[in-house]
Amino acid sequence: DDDDDDDDDDDDDDEAPRRKLKEGNFIVESVLATNLPTGPGIPTKAELFGGLNARRGNEVSRDDLSADLEALLNTGLFANVDANVTPKGKDGYAVEFVFREKIWPGVQSFKVKGATALPPEIEREVLTQVKKQSSCTVRVLATMKNVIEGYYTSKGLTFGTISHFDGMETGDVIAHVIEGEITRVKAVFLDDQMQPVNRGRTHPRVIQREHNFKVGQLYNVEDAKTALRDIFLLQLFDNVQVVPRPDDRDQSKVQVDIMLRERPVKTAESELEWSVAPGEGGKPDLVSIKPGGSVFFEHRNLDGWGRQLYGSVSTANFLQPQDDLGFKLEYHHPYCLGDGDPDKTNFKTSVFNSRKLSPVFTGGPQMEEVPSIWVDRAGAKATITQNFSRQSKATASLVLEEVTARDESGAVVGAGAKPGAGGAMAGDGPPTTHSGTGTDRIMFAQGGITRDTTRFVNGTPVGARDIFNLDQSVGLGSGFPIYNRFAAESTRFIQLRPESQKTNRPPPVAVVHAKAGHILGNCAAYDAFVLGGPHSCRGYNVGELGASRSFLEYAAELRVPVPYLNTHAFAFWERCTDLGSSKTVPGNPTEYYRRAGGGSSMGVGIKLGPVRAEYATDGNQANGTTFVRFGERF
Repeated sequence: DDDDDDDDDDDDDDEAPRRKLKEGNFIVESVLATNLPTGPGIPTKAELFGGLNARRGNEVSRDDLSADLEALLNTGLFANVDANVTPKGKDGYAVEFVFREKIWPGVQSFKVKGATALPPEIEREVLTQVKKQSSCTVRVLATMKNVIEGYYTSKGLTFGTISHFDGMETGDVIAHVIEGEITRVKAVFLDDQMQPVNRGRTHPRVIQREHNFKVGQLYNVEDAKTALRDIFLLQLFDNVQVVPRPDDRDQSKVQVDIMLRERPVKTAESELEWSVAPGEGGKPDLVSIKPGGSVFFEHRNLDGWGRQLYGSVSTANFLQPQDDLGFKLEYHHPYCLGDGDPDKTNFKTSVFNSRKLSPVFTGGPQMEEVPSIWVDRAGAKATITQNFSRQSKATASLVLEEVTARDESGAVVGAGAKPGAGGAMAGDGPPTTHSGTGTDRIMFAQGGITRDTTRFVNGTPVGARDIFNLDQSVGLGSGFPIYNRFAAESTRFIQLRPESQKTNRPPPVAVVHAKAGHILGNCAAYDAFVLGGPHSCRGYNVGELGASRSFLEYAAELRVPVPYLNTHAFAFWERCTDLGSSKTVPGNPTEYYRRAGGGSSMGVGIKLGPVRAEYATDGNQANGTTFVRFGERF
């Protein structure tokens, strides 16, 4: 027998206030269940007794008790239910429901009615299990329920349940199911207090094209997860919820509300910097009166269709911004081929001006410091992207840009330099551009394709990733360059053991990586492949090993879980080589700056959140170096 969870042995000692009862009524002090079958899939005592009149503390009559008995019998699970009422305490009574399990003939056949997503083999599996029993009881029905509803749950169909059984008297059992068919999908916009408003700034079709819910289809929890992810990625909302609920007109159907709170569509930020350094007496003093900084603005939702406009400007001197002005203006148009496009093709165009230090003109480890060369790129780019999956995509771009090589003072330079005899600078280095003047104006096409099937298992990627990128000149520009530049890479993240079901510790993973590239035709220094660095061969600075027309790199890494930290430590080995192609780069910057043209490294490290702490030893000089990096190596 089971007492109520809150029924204590000292109920007789409780001093409950007396109240006047109707004639024939009594107060329920406890509710007991005798001979109630238990097990997975069988209704629990709490589920059966939740809607009864006989609950602890309630005043009930004989009619109420009769109604409870009828309700329990109407479940169809019991042959008989009796109620025994005995005094308990000073003024109360204990109600004991005595169950007699219903026993039907053995199951001869089994069918499911109302199912559209249940394969026939599930029916056969159920029949195979229950035919082993000589009779059909509540426990047998629970077995059927567990198998059917377990299948729905495994497929994400969380509303797939059995409403009732019939046919037990003849042995031809029929299970009636409801599957959660969607009758309505609605975007509900919320204000700052999370209260619904009549309409939002975003067109409803922007929401519709990001989820897979459709009227007439079944509600799937995986669709809800995908909708949450993809709608968040629009960057239009700071709160997104998917709320399924039974349809008021038909409880077997489902209505889906997508609750959305919009972010501000316009954002502007500015940052001002003044250089400060110790002056006379050690007190802080302004290095100059030149203010620097950046300005950023964005509009996330032009015309309510999710089209976005971004802009940024930065300089070290707002009084003379032409010296190092960097800017970018970008327009993003999602679903440029229409809302029904399954590839979610988007169009992006930008105008830009950027400056980066060129690793091509870098001295080797045995060479004195060489003058730095900066590469300015200013131009425009238009890109179309097709998304085959969340991570796999193809891109096609057209680029028109002006490339300028400059020294530290900002002057245009046509060739690299290095310290010569007597400390004088020798300006006879490799040419910096196609034209040899220090400035190129070129037009070229870009293409790329990414196949990425990786997924995260307890925080570490597992799967495969393949990337191919291509630049193709069109023969227009300074010196009329004709070239084809391509690079291909392949990475495999191989899970060595199943992940732990009890902890969030990542599984052991082996990583195998290879990457290669080549340039056909004209090769400018700023397009040459640079060897060495955190994403080429660890243990070296960027460009320390050389600049080449062709290259090959390969690497292996073993990642093992670290107890208690829920992260992994790793050991790696990497190698890259120019395949002897450095000498075909104009001016041979690898030889000019006394670099090796290839190298290897090995090391160990540990990952702490987004940070990788590594110790690497280079194979050329056996120097050991410690690095702290952010993000994934591969």
